[in-house]
Amino acid sequence: MNAPEEAFPLSWPISWPRTPAARITRARFGVSVKRGENNYRSKAEVTLYVGRERLLSELRKLGAMAVMLSTNIPVRLDGLPYSKAREPDDHGVAVYFRIKGEPRVLACDKWDRVADNMAALAAHVDAVRGQLRWGVGTIEQAFGGYRALPAMGASKQWWEILGVKQSDPWQAIEQRREALLHVHHPDKGGNGNQAAEINAAFDQARRERGVSA
Repeated sequence: MNAPEEAFPLSWPISWPRTPAARITRARFGVSVKRGENNYRSKAEVTLYVGRERLLSELRKLGAMAVMLSTNIPVRLDGLPYSKAREPDDHGVAVYFRIKGEPRVLACDKWDRVADNMAALAAHVDAVRGQLRWGVGTIEQAFGGYRALPAMGASKQWWEILGVKQSDPWQAIEQRREALLHVHHPDKGGNGNQAAEINAAFDQARRERGVSA
């Protein structure tokens, strides 16, 4: 699996319903921590780093390619999320990837922390891998219902949103996306929804072209 790409802000898949606010709760995911000389163990909250690593590890074991992890955690200049970033109001996580060349997506917003939603997705992928090891169906069947579609609210074609031609070279598409985000990214005073639409269009273009992250 190539190095995953981080997408900010969150590009929620159009096929995936959102969890009502009243049903979002605290998760039970955690890590064991040793305390004191008596080797007492307690549960600590999953950190953003641990949740991310769990998810990416499970996807690597699954054989996923072109992984893109999308959250509302801002990313650094090197593309990695800020580990000490403030917990966003929207805790959702969406992960886009390819299995045997087919675009797939998984998403979770049931828990009240981004790290726990990542851990939940990791647990789900682990469970699917268990089914495959037990001989229950194929990987195509396991992910047949998780086909990746554009982000929530996307109605135009990706080239219309980006303002390019469908046949334009990939480098021109990348440059156009960077130019649009320079104007519309929330950090630049732009609109978060518009930035999400730009990122979703770019992701759709990449999947259509078969360009890896």
